[in-house]
Amino acid sequence: MSVQIWTYIFVGITFALYIGIAIWSHAGSTKEFYVAGGGVSPLANGMATAADWMSAASFISMAGLISFMGYDGTVYLMGWTGGYVLLALLLAPYLRKFGKFTVPDFIGERYYSKTARVVAVMCALLVSFTYVAGQMRGVGVVFSRFLEVDINTGVVIGMVIVLFYAVLGGMKGITYTQVAQYCVLIFAFMVPAIFISIQMTGNPIPQLGMGAKGADGTYLLKKLNGLSTELGFAAYTQGSKSLIDVFAITLALMVGTAGLPHVIVRFFTVKKVRDARKSAGLALLFIAILYTTAPAVAVFARTNLINTVSNKAYSDMPTWFSNWEKTGLLKFNDINGDGKIQYVAGTANELTVDRDIMVLANPEIADLPAWVIALVAAGGLAAALSTAAGLLLVISASVSHDLIKNVFNPKITEKQELVAARIAAVGAVCVAGYFGINPPGFVAAVVALAFGLAAASFFPAIILGIFYKRMNKEGAVTGMIVGISLMVFYMLKFKFGIFDGGKAAVAGLKAHWWFGISPEGFGTIAMLVNFAVSLIVNRFTSEVPQGVQEIVENIRIPSGADKATH
Repeated sequence: MSVQIWTYIFVGITFALYIGIAIWSHAGSTKEFYVAGGGVSPLANGMATAADWMSAASFISMAGLISFMGYDGTVYLMGWTGGYVLLALLLAPYLRKFGKFTVPDFIGERYYSKTARVVAVMCALLVSFTYVAGQMRGVGVVFSRFLEVDINTGVVIGMVIVLFYAVLGGMKGITYTQVAQYCVLIFAFMVPAIFISIQMTGNPIPQLGMGAKGADGTYLLKKLNGLSTELGFAAYTQGSKSLIDVFAITLALMVGTAGLPHVIVRFFTVKKVRDARKSAGLALLFIAILYTTAPAVAVFARTNLINTVSNKAYSDMPTWFSNWEKTGLLKFNDINGDGKIQYVAGTANELTVDRDIMVLANPEIADLPAWVIALVAAGGLAAALSTAAGLLLVISASVSHDLIKNVFNPKITEKQELVAARIAAVGAVCVAGYFGINPPGFVAAVVALAFGLAAASFFPAIILGIFYKRMNKEGAVTGMIVGISLMVFYMLKFKFGIFDGGKAAVAGLKAHWWFGISPEGFGTIAMLVNFAVSLIVNRFTSEVPQGVQEIVENIRIPSGADKATH
């Protein structure tokens, strides 16, 4: 059977599974809609958290980034992995004990202020919509190639599927759907990686195959370094980013992770704080399977791509090349008119490859069976849809629970709140679809900016809220506003060229980056400014009420500590 038929089969089966789970787990209360009733097992929550965490950026884009950036691309690997550890150990247990299942809810209660809650909601919406833009682009990329439909049509199909199980099942439906999606995405990522590792090195373990010798007796990484330098690119294992930028991006991704509202809410779906810790540990294990494999996939993909296309006749290119050309994500421009593909660094380059296609095209480049190629498409959709659903729920809860119920209409009934949550989810899906149809960049770049926004806004407020009982509302609110405003300004100026003549000017603006730090890493600077502003304003404003200080002290005390004997 053809790749397209296999894709229809796999995507059809998985979509039917997601819809079936949504119908089975229909949410009948706000608690089920927001936190799945609070009765999810640690194992299921660990798998759901892993699926929620491993978005289209992890599945589709991260290995693609590493394959093009080489050593420099590992900042995404280090930042996202370290960030999850930071979240699991430093924040999740305390937030779970505090008992508020959204970040704006925590900030509103901890800082005893409706203003703080509203500012937190605005930040959550900005972070979530920026993040979901990357997911919907991932959906469009997969649909445009493997189902051979218009990219806009693909986004609409994805919107309908997400809308169905997110609106009907809420967090309850999303949780059990994400368990299924984790199984799909990890299987889809590992199968081709194992196939290609055996094909290139004879080693079935991709993590070991990456450092093994190929059929010609040369170590794979050494061979890739040679291929890269011959074409004028930097050696694959050699970094070109400045140390300060590497540090800034890694830290921004780490602390941004700790402030991501759609991941934090997962720790409220279990019964006890102990279960939250267990599910955090299990999720880290499940995430590590993909994250330790991604660098190997990057090496395999880059090596195969160079060997297949470099200085080869365009007329001799295999079918996969023309298939990806149709999507516009792969472009050949025969500058010298010799009919051969000059894939080199600099202005003589004739091949443009979108980074987001590397994982999806990798099985085709390696000439794997059609069913393996189709499996990757189903996995990419699972990764994008699982995170999109989690983000849409955060947006929905922020509007219905944090704004409508806790600010504008405290007397709203549970039934009315549930209706408001579902209406908000519909609106969020429509906005997400717009971003999917008009994508602002490749998946991982957009997602990295979302992490920067979360680092600039939420992380200081959460950390100070847990570990500094004298942090007051004036300091926290001012810090969040200044931090996220600074990040948005820097992002618009240096990523999109809004203040300097548009996107055409962005390349030239690199020389003017503040402190030599890229937009993806500027969340670190904005976060530090947030901390500084929060503490300075706190120093000169009102004291925190005694009752709030006692609550903060209580959430830092382990359960049962008051019963301990000496």
